[in-house]
Amino acid sequence: RERFDFGGRDVASWFPGHMAKGLRQMRASLRSADCLIENMVAFLSTAHIPLSGRNPMLREVLGIRPHILVLNKMDLADPRQQLVSVGAGLGGCRPMHCYRQVPAMIIPLVAELVGNSPRYHRAESAEYNIMVIGAPNVGKSSLINSLRRLHLKKGKATAVGGEPGITKAVLTRIQVCEKPLMYLVDTPGMLPPRLEDVETGMKLALCGAIRDHLVGEDIMADYLLYALNKQKQFRYMWHYGLAEACDDINALLKHVALVRGRTQRVKVLTGTGNVNVTMPSFPAAAYEFLRDFRAGHLGRVTLD
Repeated sequence: RERFDFGGRDVASWFPGHMAKGLRQMRASLRSADCLIENMVAFLSTAHIPLSGRNPMLREVLGIRPHILVLNKMDLADPRQQLVSVGAGLGGCRPMHCYRQVPAMIIPLVAELVGNSPRYHRAESAEYNIMVIGAPNVGKSSLINSLRRLHLKKGKATAVGGEPGITKAVLTRIQVCEKPLMYLVDTPGMLPPRLEDVETGMKLALCGAIRDHLVGEDIMADYLLYALNKQKQFRYMWHYGLAEACDDINALLKHVALVRGRTQRVKVLTGTGNVNVTMPSFPAAAYEFLRDFRAGHLGRVTLD
């Protein structure tokens, strides 16, 4: 397929209500923030989606404060694609690819950026207040917890999970370092109330930034197959034991259901009575397909 048919879908319902409240709280808290860490997923908007994963509503704020852009999950991004300069046009922005050594680099870099910024007078206060922002489910809470473990030897202070929307509101400050004294504020994942287009929303959904049921696992799986074929990412053939590439989502899901045992028993009424027939479960197969993509089993992919 040269183009994907979204069937006239509207993305207006993909913006959960708690995000509007969180956005208001975030704007109020920004007054006391010294620096911003924008966390993104390498898979989709970080490395996966370095463009689609950024919230244009926050750009007005990012330009007036030191800003670190953390591209998370780089191990899932396509190494053949050169990531665009996602920090272009943002004063004080430092893009960072989030491998294992990155958490150790963040605290010194924040201190350097804030210390060199003319809008601060560090003699007035010895502490740093950092706000962590980004789309849902990109690893903001995980980053905060890893910094606490690294610098304070403390356990996690904020809940994490594989579903978007774990953090519902802007939290109180969380200390992550003693020297220098540094606090981070976790925030709920933010999407713009109106996404630019359906395709951007679909990429966010594939990366887990929007709950699957709001979009529909069936069309998400179909778009994923379209995107993989378009980029000539055919590892799914090997992963599922296909003889050749496939552009028919129903045929692919039927195969996935059979090889992975995603089937269901259905009662069929015949002329001789009821008969139980084993049928492929297309919803379960679609979920399996999406889960394998998010886990990196279908190859390293950058959707933008």
